[in-house]
Amino acid sequence: MEPFLILTGPTAVGKTALSMQLAAELDAEIISADSRQVYRELNVGTAKPDEQDLQRVRHHFINERFLGEAFTAGIFQREAYARIEDVLDRGRTPLIVGGSTLYLKALKHGLANIPDIPEDVRADIRKRLDDEGPETLYAALQSVDPQAAETMDPTKSQRIARALEVYEATGTPITAYHDEQPPPPYAFLTVVLHRDRRQLYDRINRRVDRMLDDGLIEEVRQLLDAGHDLSINLLRTIGYKEPVAYLRGEISHDEMVRRIKRNTRRYAKRQLTWFRRDEDNVWVDAAADSNDLRSDIRQLLAQASDVSSPAS
Repeated sequence: MEPFLILTGPTAVGKTALSMQLAAELDAEIISADSRQVYRELNVGTAKPDEQDLQRVRHHFINERFLGEAFTAGIFQREAYARIEDVLDRGRTPLIVGGSTLYLKALKHGLANIPDIPEDVRADIRKRLDDEGPETLYAALQSVDPQAAETMDPTKSQRIARALEVYEATGTPITAYHDEQPPPPYAFLTVVLHRDRRQLYDRINRRVDRMLDDGLIEEVRQLLDAGHDLSINLLRTIGYKEPVAYLRGEISHDEMVRRIKRNTRRYAKRQLTWFRRDEDNVWVDAAADSNDLRSDIRQLLAQASDVSSPAS
């Protein structure tokens, strides 16, 4: 099976510009792996491709949902596989672009078929977490699913709670579901763009300034005026939660800008940590000459295709 290219990397590294060039050279349609750009109402704060780019290259999962509509990693995985098949049926090439790590994990490795967890079970585990603390719940997990516990940090409460929820609701360890998960129908070559840290942080800071110039505050004000629920996760993400706090009079304008830049830099650092965990990822310097960069990526893709093809 010939692999399809995933172009990823930390926020502001330069994925969009490079993906547009590669899409033209590969006769590709872009499948966005960005958890926020799928929403019509979120534009400036998500650094969404502009209208000219959207007209030049067909994009999938851009402006396809309204706020309040669910779009999880599982939904993305199922719909992305279907879009890939449609793209291939049209004789074109799928190019996956984005930095939402859970979406990429779901696409590359599949998801376990875990049943929905009843809300009363979730509430009970959350209460135990608050009352007893993560270390106590970790000890409980060790007794029912030691294999899962071995992969977790005892202080990381959300993963521990999730594993306990699954066991309490189903009587089956979460590791059993992961062991049985089917392999994905496609293979992928993941290219991670990276830059010198100072350069990346400078790009992040300049992007935030540009978002503010492009009307980020007005976009958030319109969301507030429309009565959107501020408790939804999307409005508690970087680039939205800080302007919300500013517009509600909780922080100054300068503090809002400082927090957006700081939180975005921290997010980029977390992304890079996640990318380093996958030894199959190929890292390329986004600061290289554009022509050389595209040539190197095409060569990597050709080499990966040769390896995956049976010997003649």
